[in-house]
Amino acid sequence: MTVGGRIYLKKDNSGLELVQEFAKIPTANIADTMGRSCALHPRIRLFSKPQGAVWAGVALTVKSRGGDNLLIHAALDMAQEGDVIIVSNEGGVDNRSLMGEIMFTYAAYKKVSGLVLDGPIRDVKSAQEMALPIFATGATPGGPYKEGPGEINVPVSCGGISVNPGDIVVMDDDGVIIIPLKDAREVLEAAKKLQSADEAKVIAAGNGTAKRDWVATAIASKNIEIIDDYY
Repeated sequence: MTVGGRIYLKKDNSGLELVQEFAKIPTANIADTMGRSCALHPRIRLFSKPQGAVWAGVALTVKSRGGDNLLIHAALDMAQEGDVIIVSNEGGVDNRSLMGEIMFTYAAYKKVSGLVLDGPIRDVKSAQEMALPIFATGATPGGPYKEGPGEINVPVSCGGISVNPGDIVVMDDDGVIIIPLKDAREVLEAAKKLQSADEAKVIAAGNGTAKRDWVATAIASKNIEIIDDYY
């Protein structure tokens, strides 16, 4: 077995049964139940215009050499409906694009649930017309190499967050979060409760009934001086 040049054909897809439930909850509500430490770096942002408000799937991970998309092509061939292709790209190398219109179109044909790249794309106009969620760090006309090495369905780091094959990926206009598969059911139940409470807070904020006493309490606890005078 060659470390650095491996393609694992299998991953745990049991999270698929939870994906539809996660797709009803904004990423912010889910993230707030996970210590607020599950969100990919904001350099990875949405480039397409998918329908709906929240999108979710299971991670098909790709560890690629920076600026090389050979293993991404292999992942597209392997991809199944419900997969979100997550690409590490050596921590965000940004001088060569990893995907363009042809690959976007093929990904849509394969009915993947999303593309999340820690690197740039090209053919931005085409991406903007896609219903497929496409997240990337930016755009450049410079194209990728197709040499490898790389790995598929191994643990990767994308946007500063660890991702294992089969983890649940939730995406919306705010960005992308990762839910470890083994924690998914617990997180889902907690997120449902938080979403309900959050919706009530939004209503209260809009009609002036929100409880704001906690702000003064927190200010006092931090020994912040209140001065009734001009600066």
